[in-house]
Amino acid sequence: MRLMGYVRKMRGSVHGSPPRVSLPEVLWSWTGAFLGIAAVAWLNQRFFVGTDLTLAIGSLGASAVLVFGAVRSPLAQPRNLVGGHVLSALVGVTCWQWLGGEPWLAQSVAVATAIALMHLTRTLHPPGGATALIAVIGSDQVHAMGYLFVLFPATLGPLVLLVVALLFNNLPAARRYPEFWL
Repeated sequence: MRLMGYVRKMRGSVHGSPPRVSLPEVLWSWTGAFLGIAAVAWLNQRFFVGTDLTLAIGSLGASAVLVFGAVRSPLAQPRNLVGGHVLSALVGVTCWQWLGGEPWLAQSVAVATAIALMHLTRTLHPPGGATALIAVIGSDQVHAMGYLFVLFPATLGPLVLLVVALLFNNLPAARRYPEFWL
């Protein structure tokens, strides 16, 4: 009986999938994500190419989905956007430095600990898990950065996205960003 209840939970709820968003909302999300990632990529190309630093990491793409595609989500708010990446980067770099000899352990501890810390600090931001993982599985260049990875790209990149989100998401009357700061 308990097993059947466990298996039934895998069918999902009766609420169904979320409603489709309007075409104007899709266009606003697309344009905001384009501008946010373009700003990060342009700044990276302008100031960081040829250096050992970078401003662009894959997890910022997931952050763009939240701050431009789900602007009202608690996971997309400034505290979560910046705090989630910073905490996760700290955890990821620490896990690489302490557990890097056992990569499977460093990777799993980094992501799990990042989630726990984001929960405890109310900064849950799913792309932060990717940032923690990138700090562990990244290239030799990423590992050589050490805790500088926390600043470039894990703090500066989200701050660039935040500025673009503040400027862009408040242009249409139907959008407002953020819902809260702290």
